[in-house]
Amino acid sequence: MKARTRAALTAPALSLAGLLAVTGPAAAADGTASGDLTPVPLNGVDGSGDAMVWVEGTTLTVEFAASGLLAGSPHAAHLHFGPDAANQCPTEADDADGSGTITTSEGVPSYGSVQLSLTTSGDTSGDSALAVDRFDTAEGGSIDYQRGEIEVSEDLTDNILAGDVALVVHGVDYDGSGAYDGDTESDLDPSLPAEATDPALCGILDAAQMDEMPAGGVQTGTGSTAGAEPGALITAGGVALLAGAGVGAGLLARRRGTQES
Repeated sequence: MKARTRAALTAPALSLAGLLAVTGPAAAADGTASGDLTPVPLNGVDGSGDAMVWVEGTTLTVEFAASGLLAGSPHAAHLHFGPDAANQCPTEADDADGSGTITTSEGVPSYGSVQLSLTTSGDTSGDSALAVDRFDTAEGGSIDYQRGEIEVSEDLTDNILAGDVALVVHGVDYDGSGAYDGDTESDLDPSLPAEATDPALCGILDAAQMDEMPAGGVQTGTGSTAGAEPGALITAGGVALLAGAGVGAGLLARRRGTQES
C-alpha cells in the first residue's frame, strides 16, 4: 500500500516537472522594426531619414540614413525609451519653457531616456551618450550608419518589437553659422552649446516584416546594455542624456545596391 501511495504521489510531480521543462522561460523574440526620421518641430532642421533595427534574441543590428544635418559635424544618435514616456516624437507642445526650441530634456516625456548610444565603436550604453568622438560625422550633411552585434537587454528588444522605441539624431544649427555655437548652453552639458545636443530628427520604430540583415561591412559593437531596465541607464548630469510599416525605400535601395555590387 505504501509503495502504491508513493507511486501515486510521484507521478503527478513528474508530470509537472515535464510540463515545466517543456514550457520553460520564454525565449527572446526575433524580428525587425523600422521607421521614418522626421524633423523635430521648432528646431529648424530641414532633413529626413529612415532607420531599421534587426532583433535576434538580445542582439541588435542597427542601420539608419539621414540627410539635411549640419555638415562636417558629429551627430549623437540614440535609441530612446521610457516606461512612463508617451513613446512618440516631440510636438511643439513639448517646448515647456517657451523658448521657441525643443531641448533633449523637453523631449524626454515624449521619447524617453537614452537606452542605447549609436556609437561607431566601443561602448553603446548611456555612459557614451555624449561621446562625440565616437558618433558619425555628417559628411556633406548626410549620415549612413550601420552597426551590428550590439548586445542589449531583453527588456529593450521587447520594447523595440512593441513599437515603443524612438531613434533620435541630435545636433542642430539654429543660427545658420555652419558650426555648433551660440550663447545658449546645452541642458545636458553646460560646456557645450545647445546646438550640439538638441534633437534634430526623430522616428518611432514600428514592427516590420522580417528582412534580410545587411551583408558585410557592419561595424561590430563591443559595448553592452545587457540587463539594464528601462530608465536604468540614466546617470548624473548630461552624460545620461537625461533625466534629462515599411522600411524606408532609400535605406533598402542603398543596402540592396551594396549587396548586388
